[in-house]
Amino acid sequence: MGKNVLITGGTGFIGRYLTEKLVKKGYKVSILTRNSKPNTENVSYYIWDVATQSIEEEAVQNADYIIHLAGENIAEKRWTAKRKVAIRDSRTRSAQLIYDTLKKLDKRIDAFVSASGIGYYGAVNGEGICTENTLPANDFVGTVCKEWEKSADLMAGLGIRTVKIRTGLVLGKNEGILKKLGPIFKRGFGSVLGSGKQYMPWIHVHDLCLMYIEAIENEKMTGAYNATINDSTTNLIFSKELANSYGFSIWLPKVPAFLIRLMLGERASLLLTGRRVSSDKIKKLGFRFQFKNLQQALKYCRK
Repeated sequence: MGKNVLITGGTGFIGRYLTEKLVKKGYKVSILTRNSKPNTENVSYYIWDVATQSIEEEAVQNADYIIHLAGENIAEKRWTAKRKVAIRDSRTRSAQLIYDTLKKLDKRIDAFVSASGIGYYGAVNGEGICTENTLPANDFVGTVCKEWEKSADLMAGLGIRTVKIRTGLVLGKNEGILKKLGPIFKRGFGSVLGSGKQYMPWIHVHDLCLMYIEAIENEKMTGAYNATINDSTTNLIFSKELANSYGFSIWLPKVPAFLIRLMLGERASLLLTGRRVSSDKIKKLGFRFQFKNLQQALKYCRK
């Protein structure tokens, strides 16, 4: 019987892709969810509730690895004070629940792999290239990522190999950022946002899932790793390539930054800022990205 990988957030965009790839590799997958679902031959579902800090302990007891993807969508709703708390708690309190359960059961797993984001480096613009040693920013996004990773490091305190994957914009068919932008660009109404100079470090969901699998299988992996393609893609370049993938050229003027801020409030920083991010650390371990060209990645997302 294959080893068991427990995934939080396993019913989301990345979790679904990752589950499929793990099963194909011979793993058994357990998924923590708020709503019961029928089990299949290779995938089992367990109930948890982060708000009440309750969990079906069997899910943790059976796990050889845990991949922690759970977290409220940071871009989905306006950042009210209440929403900010929900974004933070969905990441940190869920990790705390996993930690408490591992400790209670005196359970030792082979690795704990947590999602994080390149937002760790802040919602700012700049030409410098961020590495895993770059200090976290003190803005909202940077603070959330810092606390997210701090909660993951609780597992390291139990002697568990812990890996944190700082993810850029994830490309997938009708998923991630393309779920929002695709319908607009498909109709020929896409445009550049703000100055267009802000960097957009991206990664295809296929490569991201392979990186998670690498994290559980490669015992040399520990600490933080950036999951992005460092090709200096700006919003201008991304917008042109996305329009081209639908057979259009951008004809509309740039969307003014002030208008985006008016519509989205503080959340506009996610669209108007971006830094270059290095992925050299994971490459030095021998990991190879299969989608390194933006045009190729966007084309594949349309298949």
